[in-house]
Amino acid sequence: MARYIGPKSRIDRRFGEAILGKEKVLSRRNFAPGQHGNTRRRKTSEYGIMLAEKQKAKYTYGVLERQFRNMFEKAAQADGITGEVLLQSLECRLDNIVFRLGIAPTRRAARQLVGHKHICVDGRVVNIPSYGVKPGQIVSVREKAKSLEVIDAALAGFNHSKYPWLEWDEATKSGKLLHKPERADIPENIKEQLIVELYSK
Repeated sequence: MARYIGPKSRIDRRFGEAILGKEKVLSRRNFAPGQHGNTRRRKTSEYGIMLAEKQKAKYTYGVLERQFRNMFEKAAQADGITGEVLLQSLECRLDNIVFRLGIAPTRRAARQLVGHKHICVDGRVVNIPSYGVKPGQIVSVREKAKSLEVIDAALAGFNHSKYPWLEWDEATKSGKLLHKPERADIPENIKEQLIVELYSK
């Protein structure tokens, strides 16, 4: 499947946040990328603000337009507040759960671990990053992948208590999705209501 493989620092600088890269890039060049990034810009329109928020969510979770649109349409048909349901769906993607459990240092790395068949769900290998993990399911590291350096390095010193909707078992290197996260528990700086308004136009 297609995915963004361009320079991460350009995305971070576009939104003024460390979405894909590191804070040091932003501190070194605190303006947008490109030839005219440091020049004064016109005020962004209301539509532009909503579009930027959608783009930020897509880049944050590594989802492309068609898949994101499908997720929004399902969220709009589900019970509950559409924006919150959308974020919950993004948070319950397998690659994001692997990242939140500390098995991988970034979502990109988590996506790669899933794609290379290093991750199991309820004891079965799943290599689809967009797989929707359901409450009660257990996400674990495959037995022969437990000695991988990248996993050991990511887990070293990781604070598993910061996400109350996940439970981690160090002995088996597995985590359980206890329930879908509440909006207040999702740390991402995304104004989901703007995304709902954009798609409602």
